[in-house]
Amino acid sequence: MWAASCLASCCASCACHACTTVVSGISRRSARIAYCGLFALSLIVSWILREVAAPLMEKLPWINHFHKTPDREWFETDAVLRVSLGNFMFFTILATMMVGVKNQKDPRDSLHHGGWMAKVVCWCILVILMFFLPNEIVSFYESISKFGSGLFLLVQVVLLLDFVHGWNDKWVGYDEKFWYVALFVVSLVCYVGTFAFSGLLFHWFTPSGQDCGLNTFFIVMTLIFAFVFAIVALHPAVNGSVLPASVISLYCMYLCYSGLASEPREYECNGLHRHSKAVSTGTLSIGLLTTVLSVVYSAVRAGSSTTLLSPPSSPRAGADKPLLPLDNKANEQEEKEKACKPVTYSYSFFHIIFSLASMYSAMLLTGWSTSIGESGKLVDVGWPSVWVRILTGWATAGLYTWSLVAPILFPEREF
Repeated sequence: MWAASCLASCCASCACHACTTVVSGISRRSARIAYCGLFALSLIVSWILREVAAPLMEKLPWINHFHKTPDREWFETDAVLRVSLGNFMFFTILATMMVGVKNQKDPRDSLHHGGWMAKVVCWCILVILMFFLPNEIVSFYESISKFGSGLFLLVQVVLLLDFVHGWNDKWVGYDEKFWYVALFVVSLVCYVGTFAFSGLLFHWFTPSGQDCGLNTFFIVMTLIFAFVFAIVALHPAVNGSVLPASVISLYCMYLCYSGLASEPREYECNGLHRHSKAVSTGTLSIGLLTTVLSVVYSAVRAGSSTTLLSPPSSPRAGADKPLLPLDNKANEQEEKEKACKPVTYSYSFFHIIFSLASMYSAMLLTGWSTSIGESGKLVDVGWPSVWVRILTGWATAGLYTWSLVAPILFPEREF
């Protein structure tokens, strides 16, 4: 018994030392990756608790105070929302604290990049405290999460536009036949995927014998957007490229599918209700993957001082510098030299992205469901989530079209 106790103490001491070593080794640039890792950890915790926390939560009187105990799915959803709320609070507090940071001499700059042991502890405490909140607060958070998720989808749109335009400019900049052929092939694949996807949507969401005019309208509008993108991009006055148009078309069609798949299961035009479990798993996997990629991409691009995250007065950060420096001494010297220089991106907006991503990931893991109703029963996916995704697709179309025509309408401005 004594030997086992000593062994456990040694293991705990080694684990603590290892954690301390890891967090102390996080540098200025690798801090962005550390935030991404913390966000990924929240997704893992949410997924695990969704699977195992229901029996324990059923025994908590301030959560299970209903006359009739809800279904297991209700507790699974509630666990995800509480972890998401803790994650949202953590990043929102950081975003509030970082408002107004202009240069690296500000003490809050060190707080943003350091203190990782304290941050991890605070994050754990916040997540644990969320399980002591009354159901009404969690219900309110679930309601606003739908709108926060829509904002995050718009952030995804801006990031996607930034990515595809940069991708196109890089390949065109090579000015070689191989890269022009590659542009054509990728564009062709995206367009074939868009129209093939639309055929599947007509098959799944406009079943014969049913009046599905709304679903038909959604699909046809998305197809019209795809044609408009190509026409505007190839217009001589615009002198655009077909690659961004094809990628945005495919993304809009995916958003259309995502919205239609969120229609209530009892809706006669939702042809996926017979396969709801399999489809929801696939949609969940794609959604979580795009969420993680968006958050990681925003963190990396923030380190490169893009227009999305940079204050107007910030300098352009060197793109040739490594994201994870290996030479600690060189890094320390560099930080001393940059002590009074402006920050390269908005720390506050950087954390807001993670706050919105926390809301969006909760909606994905719960199927855009309402966790708490007056009866204590899980409410199925419904029309609010449908319109959030459909309107996001339309906003994507509007933003992309504006990015093409704005330089012509306002030639004196820089876009």
